[in-house]
Amino acid sequence: MIWKRNIDVNTLNQLNGECMVKHVGIEFTQLGDDFIEGVMPVDQRTKQPFGILHGGASVVLAETLGSIAGYLCSEGEQKVVGIEINANHLKSVREGSVKGICKPIHLGRSHQVWQIDIYNDQQQLCCTSRLTTAVLP
Repeated sequence: MIWKRNIDVNTLNQLNGECMVKHVGIEFTQLGDDFIEGVMPVDQRTKQPFGILHGGASVVLAETLGSIAGYLCSEGEQKVVGIEINANHLKSVREGSVKGICKPIHLGRSHQVWQIDIYNDQQQLCCTSRLTTAVLP
């Protein structure tokens, strides 16, 4: 297991508060030994004007999963902040929901790199993203 903090999915979902995560409807669904998973609806909050999932919403899902995963791999008073993210949008999504699965590529002392793949309801890859985070004391 890669996690250094003891937390469960229910507690993660309670952290959402009144922020972007709640606004776009992201919900954490699974916390495995080396991955975190979350879902986001494709609805009026997350679509662009042409009726498909907004690329920025996909990036919000990716950064949310990667940042939370980074935090779970930190200790004590350490903070984790995103310093670079990229996303390749591979397939449009018009309805339903998307599921993001976040796994580590590199877990270093001062930075981390996370791979986040986002799938539609038919389990087709629609976005792949990579997030680099800095671990701050």
